[in-house]
Order: sequence, then C-alpha cells, then structure tokens
Amino acid sequence: MNALVVTEVGKPLTLTTRQVQPPGPSQVQIRVTVAGLNPHDQKCRDRGFLIADRLPAVLANDVVGRVTAVGKGVTKYKVGDRIFTQGNSSPGSPQNGLQEYAVEDVDFSAKIPASMSNDQAATLPSNLLAPMVAFFHADTLNFPAPWAETASGFDYAGKTVLIIGGGSNCGRLGVQVAALAGIGRIIVVGGDQAELESYGGTHVLSRHGGEDSILARIHDVVGDDLIYVYDAVNRPSEQHLGVNALSNTKRGVLARLVTSSLPDETKIRPKTAGYDVKNVYGSSHLHPEFATALWSRLPGYLEDGRIKPLTRFEVFESGLDADKVNEVLDRYRDGKRVFQPHFHISK
Repeated sequence: MNALVVTEVGKPLTLTTRQVQPPGPSQVQIRVTVAGLNPHDQKCRDRGFLIADRLPAVLANDVVGRVTAVGKGVTKYKVGDRIFTQGNSSPGSPQNGLQEYAVEDVDFSAKIPASMSNDQAATLPSNLLAPMVAFFHADTLNFPAPWAETASGFDYAGKTVLIIGGGSNCGRLGVQVAALAGIGRIIVVGGDQAELESYGGTHVLSRHGGEDSILARIHDVVGDDLIYVYDAVNRPSEQHLGVNALSNTKRGVLARLVTSSLPDETKIRPKTAGYDVKNVYGSSHLHPEFATALWSRLPGYLEDGRIKPLTRFEVFESGLDADKVNEVLDRYRDGKRVFQPHFHISK
C-alpha cells in the first residue's frame, strides 16, 4: 500500500510503500477514509516529538475508515462498518492515518452513528480525549468520570471550572465535557459566546483587553473560590493567567495541554495556599483502562447529543499528496491559521 512517512526528523514527509498488515486479536483492519492532522503532527515531523526513535513513522492519530478484516475474538464490528479511532505512535505502529490501510485496537474505537459524517467523526478522537483526560483522570483535575461508581455521590453542580481557550477545538469539547459531568459553573475565556453557551458554558468571557482585564472578569464571577482551571491553548509563557485566576486561600490546580516547561513563576501572583500544575496527555494508549471505558460509552453520548462533533474542518481531497500534507504542517509550524485538516485517503 501507499503511505506518507517521516524518514528523518526535520525533513518533509515522503510517499513510499509499506506492507499491509492483518489485524491481531482484539484488532480490526480498516481502509482509511479520513486522516486528521493536529498541531502535534508538525512537532513530530520537525522535532521528532513521539517518533524520534521510531522512524520511519506514519502521522495522523485521528483516523476514520471502513472495516476490511476483523481479528480473533472481535465481535464489536463486522466488515463494512464505519469506525473512528485514535491511532498509536509506538515503534512500527500500523495505526495512524496517512496510509491506505491501518490496523486499530477495538477498545480505542467506536462505530460512527448513521447521522454523522466521516469528517465530523474525525474531529473527535484527539480533541475529545484531551479534555476527557483533563477533567476525569486521577492525575489531572480528578473529577469522577460520569460512569464511575463515585459519580453518584459527587456534587458536580456545586463546582466551578475555568476553561481557557474556548475558541480552540479542545476548548469547545472541554465545555461539552464539563457539561456532560454536570458541573454547575463553566466559565470560558475566548470563543463564540452563542456556540459555547449552546454546549453548556455558563459564563463566556472575552479574551481581549490584557491580562488584568481578563482576570477582573474572571474574579467578578468566581471571587477567590476558583480551584479548577483547564488551559487548552496557552504556552507555558502564558499559563500564568490560569494560575493567577486560582484562589489565593484554597489550593488550586491547573491542567494544561502544552507541557514543554513550567509556567513563568515571575508572572505568578502570591498563592498562600499553593497550586498544582498537571500535564494532560490525551492518548488512549497511555490511559488504556480509562480510554476503554470512554470509547465504549462514546456512541451513546453522540446519539443522545451530549457530545457533539465539531463543525470546523478543512477537507483535502488530494489523498496521500506529500506536497499538500507538508504544506499544511508548514502552516502549523509558521503559526498560520489552520482549521482541522482532514485528508480524504479513499472513498
């Protein structure tokens, strides 16, 4: 089969041929229909993020396809089913999307509802796993997952969360995840007010006017009581905003997606009670037990509308076009505006 691969860190992807692999136990083989790219794919290509010791490597963790073969013991799917999944970047992984066929783990996949397009489904895997891990994993904000035994006795309605980056994909889905749990006050900085309120945001605040103005808007809502912040967009040099929004008298926690260094302590205001910074890795394969529980419930959340796919994406019908894929990754690298790019690999 044809595939686009990284053969050397810092060099463009190139088209090559690879052996089509059969599915193993608890796996399915799919013919890839959509491969979704994300900012971390550019870091993989240019910096060797996740793949430096795993070359040659295929990129695009957000994968949609039709089942072409099922592995031993698989009853969840049959040949012809449309599924979406989150691929893995382990050495020699056959799971990612920039190739004609992929082999996927059944536990980290779901059938696409009939009412949903392939492109809508492709917006979900990485963008949804990140806030799900941020809110519900024990190593991050540590809210009980809605399916956990402890959820029934937890006072979600009495809790407040601040989401920074409501205009980003992980921010939009973060609002939906907070609403799914029933968190009482969902304060969002940035993004379209009507859209975020439709997802469950209770207070949508402008991100304009400088840090002091933003903090004043936040504190007008929460006073000195905020202990949960999810930052979906900022680099460490800007993450002090979320820390400064936290309570001074109650120990708070910032869960962040960008994890290259610590927030700038010189910009952080005194925190008598202290605070914690938690790194979020929205990978099914890093959190297998958690992810299995989520993926098994995801079709139900989609069917009843508690989780809605994103509607902003850019479609490329060029298939495995190395020049076009590298051009999109260059746009990420250069800080240009990119709507989630979906490459249609097959019909």
